Amino acid sequence: MRIKNLAKYFDGVRAVDDVSVQFRAGKITGLIGPNGSGKSTLVDLLTGFLPADKGLIYIQKQDGIKSVNPSKNYSSGISRTFQDARLFEQMTVLDNILVVLTKRNVLLSLFEQHTESHLKQSEKVLKKVGLWKKRGELAKNLSYGQRKLLGIARTLAMNGDTYYFDEPLSGLFPEMVATVKNVLQDLKKDGKTVILIDHNMDFIRSLCDTVIVLDSGKILAEGNPSKVLAKKEVIDVYLGA
Repeated sequence: MRIKNLAKYFDGVRAVDDVSVQFRAGKITGLIGPNGSGKSTLVDLLTGFLPADKGLIYIQKQDGIKSVNPSKNYSSGISRTFQDARLFEQMTVLDNILVVLTKRNVLLSLFEQHTESHLKQSEKVLKKVGLWKKRGELAKNLSYGQRKLLGIARTLAMNGDTYYFDEPLSGLFPEMVATVKNVLQDLKKDGKTVILIDHNMDFIRSLCDTVIVLDSGKILAEGNPSKVLAKKEVIDVYLGA
């Protein structure tokens, strides 16, 4: 995926300001910056949760489009998580995955017969995030960290080409952080495009191939994580040192 001169304005505030960048397959790109720098807004533009005011988005080899249709994310191979896990609270952990694997309409998926393939895929992604033993638990009863992991499992179940992770480590215990790291590394090995927003700089430095720093909606720096994080302008606006 790549974007050219993408912009989004809110009452005159340039949340994303003329951003052009390419996200490469088989690579993990870290998207970092201070709060309010435009990171989540950019992801919302790229996944169709907000319309762009300017610029073009290129998905795979398709022609550039101004705005993504979120209902077509599945067919376009786009999958994402959210800062706050958006789960079906009154459904079990397993059913939260089966909904994703069956019809894209929630009501239809409840009545669709689950095949052996659906169940095997659900088992695979739930084991990957360590939630298989919780498969019969209602989503509302999960801990905060487990909810985040279930959100990641639902994203994996989409089996897409491009994955956006919006602060997946927030509130996680160290063993859960290790689980998320393994998930991202496996996606990279599979040739997927991974865009990661997080404030854990050790995680960003050790995992990402490229880092993009946003500040006031603009790209402040881009490149190798260690080199970018050592830049004075990055330290001044983000690390506060």
